[in-house]
Order: sequence, then structure tokens, then C-alpha cells
Amino acid sequence: MLPEADRYDMEEFLGKVSQLLPILGSEVLNPIGGIEPDGDDLQLLTTEIKGLVARGRRTPSGFVVLGGSQAVGHPRPSAEQWMPALLALRQQLLADKALVEEDGHLVFSRDVEFSSPSAAASIIHGGNMNGFIAWRNASGATLGDIEKDELLNPAIKR
Repeated sequence: MLPEADRYDMEEFLGKVSQLLPILGSEVLNPIGGIEPDGDDLQLLTTEIKGLVARGRRTPSGFVVLGGSQAVGHPRPSAEQWMPALLALRQQLLADKALVEEDGHLVFSRDVEFSSPSAAASIIHGGNMNGFIAWRNASGATLGDIEKDELLNPAIKR
């Protein structure tokens, strides 16, 4: 509880910070909410493995996996040798309770933003995964195809 004058000064300061951060390339103050910006089902992407389904969408700074999404319970044996950073991130998500165990698999307890679609898919699949192939929209188009179409025809917004 700040006095009114201090609260006004703080709001003015935060307003200036929120204008500067995007210019500097930081999206730290932008929420990663789970609702698609325009409600278009084609913005929602899914990936599946072993009957488990994860949902997510692109963000300006990466890719967000939506709460309730499922992931394999155990990483692939090859991940220990080739992807120690993946295992460390997975352990951190478990420690933070962003991933919780449920019936032999993992479930995202909240929305989690990753630096790339491949990082998100790799956590879900338990090993190295190309996110541009793993993530698909409701029409079945891969994320790679979607982005290629957007590059070739900027008027398309899939």
C-alpha cells in the first residue's frame, strides 16, 4: 500500500519501462496467457506422442505450451548423452511444479514459454525433436509449412 503520490510515480515509471523493454528486445512484461489472440483454432498447435497430446502456440519470443498439456513420463535414454540441457530444463520444470506427474506421464500445471518450438517439443517428447515438424494446426499443417506459407505470402495468417 503506497501513498497516492508514490503510486502515481510508480505507475508513470512502469509505463516508461513497458515502452522501453520491447524496443530493447525484451518481452518480460508481456503475459503468456493461454488464450489465442484472435480465437482462431488455426493458431492453436498440437503435438502427440504415445497417445499424449500437448497444445501450444507461437509467441513473439518463442513458443508457449498451454497448461493441461501432456508429456512423456521419462526421457529417452539417448537424451542423457546428447541433451543434458534438456534434462536439466525438465528437472527444473518438475522442481517448479510446472510439470507434475500423473498416471505415468507428465502434465503441464500452467502455461510455460520456451525459447523455441523445438525446445517445447523436445521436453514433451523426452528427447530431441524438430518443433517445425512436431507441431501441427487443426488442418494438419506443420509449423514449418505454416511459416513457409507466411513467408511466401504475407497476406496469409494461418
